[in-house]
Amino acid sequence: MITLERTSVMNLENAIRGARNPMNSWGRMDSGYNENGEYVLGPNDLDLAKRLRKAGTGDHRKYLRQVFVSVDITAPMYWWKEYDTYKVATVANSTSTMHKIHSRPFELDDFSHDHMTPETLEYMKTVVEQLEKIRLKYMETKEKAYWYDMIQLLPSSYNQMRTCTMNYENLINMYYARRSHKLQEWHTFCDWIKTLPYAKELILAEEEDRIPERSDPI
Repeated sequence: MITLERTSVMNLENAIRGARNPMNSWGRMDSGYNENGEYVLGPNDLDLAKRLRKAGTGDHRKYLRQVFVSVDITAPMYWWKEYDTYKVATVANSTSTMHKIHSRPFELDDFSHDHMTPETLEYMKTVVEQLEKIRLKYMETKEKAYWYDMIQLLPSSYNQMRTCTMNYENLINMYYARRSHKLQEWHTFCDWIKTLPYAKELILAEEEDRIPERSDPI
C-alpha cells in the first residue's frame, strides 16, 4: 500500500529561464501563468526543454535539478528501505517511530496488508493484537523492555508517512530504475510521476527518438 498526497511542483519558471542563461536567449521565452496560477510552457520553451532533456545527463539537462517536487508519501517500511537508496538531492521528514509508536492504539490498517493471503491476514491480526497488548503495558509501566518489544516485533509492513522533496532529475532516475519492479508500490509511484506537469516530455521522454547530444541545444 502506498498513497501520495499534497503534491506541489515548484520553480519551473526559474528553471526554464536559467536554462536560457548560457546563450542569453531570454528573448525567446514564451511561457506564462494561466488563470489557475499554473505555469504553462510556450512552444519555444517546451521545445528547448525537450531538447535539453534528451541531450544527456550532464550540463544540458541540469535545469531539471531546479524543478522541485514536494509530496506526502505514506508507505510501508519495506518500501522506504528501497526509497532510501536515493540520497542525493532528496530530503524527507518522517513521522517518528521511535518517539511516537506508543502514542495511539495499533490497528490493522496501520500496516500494509493488501496483498496478504487470507491465512496470513488472520495471523497478522494476532500480531497487531499482541502489539497493542504490549503498548498498553508500556503505557501503564513505562518499562523500557516493553518499548523494545514494540520496536523489535514491529513488522516491516508498518506504514510511515514522510514529507519528501526531490527534483525532476531524481524522478528520471527513480522512474527508469523502478518501473518494472516486483513491488506494486513502485508501480503506483511511477504512475504518480506520470501525472506531474510535463512528465511526458521532461521525465519520461520515451515516445520520441533520442536526439544526439549537441554543443549548443539552446
